[in-house]
Amino acid sequence: MTMVIALAGKGGTGKTTLAALLIHYLSSRRRGSSILAIDADPSSNLHMALGLPAPRSVGEIREKMLALSPSGAVGAGIARRDYLNTEVRLAVEEGDTVDLLAMGRPEGPGCYCAVNHLLREIVDDLAQGYDFVVMDNEAGMEHLSRRTTENVDVLLLITDPTLRGVQAAQTMAGLARSLSIRVREMGLVVNRVPAALPTPIQEAIVKTGLPLWAQIPDDPLVTEYDALGRPLANLPQDAPVMQAVARLAADVLKI
Repeated sequence: MTMVIALAGKGGTGKTTLAALLIHYLSSRRRGSSILAIDADPSSNLHMALGLPAPRSVGEIREKMLALSPSGAVGAGIARRDYLNTEVRLAVEEGDTVDLLAMGRPEGPGCYCAVNHLLREIVDDLAQGYDFVVMDNEAGMEHLSRRTTENVDVLLLITDPTLRGVQAAQTMAGLARSLSIRVREMGLVVNRVPAALPTPIQEAIVKTGLPLWAQIPDDPLVTEYDALGRPLANLPQDAPVMQAVARLAADVLKI
C-alpha cells in the first residue's frame, strides 16, 4: 500500500529542505522500501538537495508531444497515452535509495486539459509501484489544485515562524478540503523555529484549528549545506534538524 506524503506552504518556508530530510529518513530507517520523490515545483531543485542529477520534467514531455502534433497524434499506431506513459517512466531519475520525478511547469500556451488528465493518471499509476511517495509542492499548492495526484495520505502544511506563513498554511488547508482529492489527514509544521515561538505566532496557530505536528529548529548547518550545494542527506545524524524530522516521522507520521 503506497503512502503519499505532500508538503505545501508559502514560498521560502523550507518545503524542499524538509522533503529532502524526510526522504533521507525514510531511506535510512526503512531500508528496502521503495521511495518516489516528486518535485512539483517548477523551479525544480529537489534533485540538488537529494544529490541527484536534474531529471527531464513531465512538463517538457507534454510540451514536446504537443509540439510534435497539437492534435495528439504522435505517430502511426502509437496511442497518446502509451507515448506519455513511456516517456514519463523514462524521465524518472533512479538513485540508490530514491527515485525522482520532476513535474516542471504546470502548463504553457495551448490546450492542456486532456493531456494533464492523462498525465495525472500516469503519475498515479507510477506512484502505486512505490511504498512511499513524497511530493514537494510549489508555493500556493498549484499542482494539488490542478489535481496532479488524486490521493494524499498526509499533507504537511509548512510555515516559518511568521503570521503570514501561518495564515497561508490555514488558507491552503481550506483549499485542500475543497478539492476533489482525498486528503486523509493534515497538520502544521513550523520550520526554522528560534529558541521559542513568539506568543502571537502561538496564538495564530491555535486559531487555525490545525494540529501542530512539529517545530523544526533553525539549524545553521542547513544554511551552510545549501550555500555550498551539498546534499542535505549528508548532514550529521545528530544535527538538530535531522533529529526533529526523525521525531516527526516516527511519532506523528508513524513511519
